[in-house]
Amino acid sequence: MPKGFSRTRFLATWVWIMPLNFLSLRHFRNHGDSQLHGLARFNVLTGDNGAGKTNILEAISLLAPGRGMRRAPLSQMAAMSGPGGFAVSADLGDVKIGTGVTADMPERRKVRVNGAAASANSLAEWLSIIWLTPAMDRLFMESAGGRRQFLDRLVLAIDPLHARHSSRYELAVRERNRLLADDVMPDSAWLDAVETRMAEHGACVAASRAALVAQLNSVLDSEADEVFARPVLALASCEPGSAETLLETWRGARQRDRQAKRTLDGPHRDDLIVTMRQKGQAAALCSTGEQKAMLIAIILAHSDLVASLKGNAPVLLLDEIAAHLDPLRRGVLYDRLSERTGQVWMTGTDRALFSGITSPRHFTVSGGAVHSDN
Repeated sequence: MPKGFSRTRFLATWVWIMPLNFLSLRHFRNHGDSQLHGLARFNVLTGDNGAGKTNILEAISLLAPGRGMRRAPLSQMAAMSGPGGFAVSADLGDVKIGTGVTADMPERRKVRVNGAAASANSLAEWLSIIWLTPAMDRLFMESAGGRRQFLDRLVLAIDPLHARHSSRYELAVRERNRLLADDVMPDSAWLDAVETRMAEHGACVAASRAALVAQLNSVLDSEADEVFARPVLALASCEPGSAETLLETWRGARQRDRQAKRTLDGPHRDDLIVTMRQKGQAAALCSTGEQKAMLIAIILAHSDLVASLKGNAPVLLLDEIAAHLDPLRRGVLYDRLSERTGQVWMTGTDRALFSGITSPRHFTVSGGAVHSDN
């Protein structure tokens, strides 16, 4: 939790508006023309597997900067039976935002705000969106790269410049690796220039990650509930520090890295380390239920942090969240969500799983069609 905030004061600083009160999907995945009206704080999508529930959440995730919840190519999102493009739009009070692609440029994303062309990054001015999907359940078991990607997405919700620094750093790393893999020793001045770019952007990437980990730990420390496993986060960095420190490291490791034909140290090797507080045990060694609980705790802490820093609670997309929790933990989760002020979207196969939610808006999804149950 940011310094100087008590839990009560922290909650009281949030400003709540209804982010989405109307959503439209045209030729998106298996949805031909789906419209969701009268959206509420809690919106529940139920239906059989493959009905198109997660597709709706993915469409919402495209209303923020980035590649969306599945990180899929844009050309794969257009309905196969449609004209070749797709469109997703939403009303936020008096503001209408939309995004999509056309058949002639299937990988070029277009964004409009109130009818005017805009950049994808400008969507951050209107919405912050955070999601949790079943695919993330193995976060603690997979490679460090997956955890870096997860951490960077959390940073991006707070620091929009993080994407630019990350992409430019990765581009410079690839260029250095190419030079080191050459049969002929590259010119030192050329390497100097590449490593200077790496250090400039790499230091920003490392600093943003470290700051977020510290802030999330502060928020997690404020939680008194013991029903969910409580995580402690740490950033394992191969070479943390300033741009000068990074630059010195890379220049001193040229011969070693040349033998390896790749850059062995730097922010591209960072890892997010998660430990269960109650047991003092690495998350990778905890049970599946404990890992899921820690993931939920991190997502909710991040939601709190975004709300406090931006003054407006983010939209939460929770895919198949209820099916992985026992009744006690489902009840605690719904209580925690009710304490917060942002809009929440949930999916599931059984409507009864969401009986503990007060006044939700229910939608049934079937074959890419959406029907309101209210």
